[in-house]
Amino acid sequence: MNVLTVAQAASWAQTLGLPRLDAQVLLLHALGRAPHDRAWLLAHGDDALDAAAQTTFADATQRRLNTEPVAYITGQKEFFGLTLQVDKRVLDPRADTETLVEWALSCMADTLTPEMVDLGTGSGAIALALKHSRPDAAVRAVDASADALVLASANAKRLGLAVTFHHGSWLAPLNGHTFDAIVSNPPYVASDDAHLAELKHEPLTALASGADGLDDIRVIVREAVRHLKPNGWLLLEHGFDQALAVQTLLGNQGFVNVQSRPDLAGILRCTGGQWQTMK
Repeated sequence: MNVLTVAQAASWAQTLGLPRLDAQVLLLHALGRAPHDRAWLLAHGDDALDAAAQTTFADATQRRLNTEPVAYITGQKEFFGLTLQVDKRVLDPRADTETLVEWALSCMADTLTPEMVDLGTGSGAIALALKHSRPDAAVRAVDASADALVLASANAKRLGLAVTFHHGSWLAPLNGHTFDAIVSNPPYVASDDAHLAELKHEPLTALASGADGLDDIRVIVREAVRHLKPNGWLLLEHGFDQALAVQTLLGNQGFVNVQSRPDLAGILRCTGGQWQTMK
């Protein structure tokens, strides 16, 4: 590749099929600049890339064209105002999951020093966002992957957020603990879903959950009743077409005030309910 200017490099990546935003973020990464500093690219469009930056950018472009998430390439992702370190040990945190965080915070708005737990924490995104927004809360986080917990714990330490981490499957390591809110973005893709092939870079165990994608949600709904305080909330993220099924699971288990919330695209993406509402 000939020596390119900043503007030419961005244009080259787009001609190969990269979305403009992806090209800009990867170019900023190659230049050692912050991912949100896109104004810098416009101001320095005529600057020539040095050989190292050009090589880094070309490699990153090819990785992205091979469907690797931008977050894995840059090693970080913004979530709820926090910069998280991410890699292939965990799912790439999605902006739609911020809906779940916002809902949990609204449910806890009138609860003093709430106790909350994030199940299947991955990078720690949900737990850390909750703790950052509610410093008074006691926040725990659980994951079955020891590798994921290493990353989540490192994120917590770097951000200075005191979250307690537990290794295990869903609520199993939390014997004796009850919570005001249980929040989870569990696996919810059907094991034979064709879209899994497009997610080849992300950990399969964090994506697929049985024939209908609801196996893990069933376990969480069943276990949650022993770990919720009266009036406590169970809030779950799920697939684009699973809201009614999750509402039914919650209702059959005895939850009340069962409802769903839309994501940024207006799709019902989160469903939750309250346990043993006290009069």
